[in-house]
Amino acid sequence: MECKPESQIDRKKEMMAIHDAMDVLSGKWKIYIISSICHYNKRRFSDILNDVVGISNKMLSKELKELEINQLVERTVLDTHPVTVQYELTKHGKTLQTIINNLTDWGKEHRKKIIAKK
Repeated sequence: MECKPESQIDRKKEMMAIHDAMDVLSGKWKIYIISSICHYNKRRFSDILNDVVGISNKMLSKELKELEINQLVERTVLDTHPVTVQYELTKHGKTLQTIINNLTDWGKEHRKKIIAKK
């Protein structure tokens, strides 16, 4: 993909779109959380907590609520004892799968490149 010059109006719209996307996905944890859910159909809270190394219960809960507000994640409370909560990507959230896969692939290649230089 090549970055090409566009009109000033198109460029402003593009930058606004990037701003909107970064606003929703910003922070240390959201991409990790989406990735955890993305690779499975449904994930329990505790599974996500185990996947995302270093995140606290409180922070995971906060981030999941924000992802719910932005209609990327759907929360389901199961009628179990104790109560089980599971999360899945919404149809809108699943549109991020390509980005997650591309980011994963890029990260693997970047790691190989950097390690090869050492």
